[in-house]
Amino acid sequence: MKWIKNEESYRIPVKSWCAEVEPGALKQAGNLAAHPVLAHHVALMPDCHQGYGMPIGGVVAARDAVIPSAVGVDIGCGMVAVETGVPAERLAGMSFRRSILDRLKERIPVGEGVSHREKQEWEGFESYLDNNGQVADFANALDRRNLGTLGGGNHFIEIQKSDAGFIWLMIHSGSRNLGKRVEELYHRKAQRLNALYRVTLADPDLAFLPIREQEGHDYFRDMLFALRYAQENRRRMMAVFKETLTEFVPETEFLREVNIHHNYAAFEEHFGETLCIHRKGATSAKSGEIGIIPGSMGTASYIVRGLGNPESFMSCSHGAGRRMSRIAACSTLTVEECDAAMAGIACGRWQPYRKHGKAKGRLDLSEAPQAYKAIDEVIESELDLIEPQVRLTPLAVLKG
Repeated sequence: MKWIKNEESYRIPVKSWCAEVEPGALKQAGNLAAHPVLAHHVALMPDCHQGYGMPIGGVVAARDAVIPSAVGVDIGCGMVAVETGVPAERLAGMSFRRSILDRLKERIPVGEGVSHREKQEWEGFESYLDNNGQVADFANALDRRNLGTLGGGNHFIEIQKSDAGFIWLMIHSGSRNLGKRVEELYHRKAQRLNALYRVTLADPDLAFLPIREQEGHDYFRDMLFALRYAQENRRRMMAVFKETLTEFVPETEFLREVNIHHNYAAFEEHFGETLCIHRKGATSAKSGEIGIIPGSMGTASYIVRGLGNPESFMSCSHGAGRRMSRIAACSTLTVEECDAAMAGIACGRWQPYRKHGKAKGRLDLSEAPQAYKAIDEVIESELDLIEPQVRLTPLAVLKG
């Protein structure tokens, strides 16, 4: 842990594994520290940066309540990684790796708003509707087409090599549009309910739902559905990834697979009581638990083992964390320096920035390695939370 802060306006302290927290994220942490339903302390992971309502890379514990914005819009966003027995030398050729990426792009829809043409079958849709009906339209046609797709932003598919010299496969993705709709619906309900009860909050974006209220129960039900969806989404893409690698390397053996979330809430035992732990851009790190902490598209990722540190609510970082906003990256970085950071890694060309704002008309460099914190420094900052097990470096990257 780097520091503890306890201001007069706080109800609970802020404990940080991030040495220098940007002003916006620090203000959000202070708003959480004054929140009426939060307990014990606010924990900031070393990849902490400003989010919506709550910092990304934050962990909080609520008593008998859930805060939709403290989970976020990409409910169930997470990682899946697979270890193979393939020696890295087998994929030494750049053109060979590019061919694998091209085949993956043919089989997995990639990019914001890109889906399968046909609805995908999954028993999870039917079980949800059988139990709940069409109460919130959270198993609609779009959700069925999105299942098994990557999405955009910082989501990725990577071929990596371990320091021991073997190939690993890794995917970062979540619940697509489903999680966004769940969060937005219940965030509005929380704001209306808090206004009705005249609850005073430092930030209205931190509106909460009491678990005993129907709205709280319904949010948890639909959040859990989004978690199942996100996990199935990653599982399906990884199945295609494994099949594709086997096409190119028929002797491939798959040794183990890890599939985890880093945007969710769960009831857990901490400090002698049952609390609703919110992890927004944070990974569970219970004692012995295996986790995944990715870096940027040009830097290392880590397979880690949790140490079960109670001070972080048994959590750790979910990645490197941004050090530069998307607009700032597109406006200040150069193509030359970003290309240099990706030397030796098979990847696509930088595309035009599609969103509005100061970066419109420029190339999208928002996911370049320079836009992220140094992953090795992040790992070093949380060695009281996790033990690194495997270090992985990228060989080929397919970005959303």
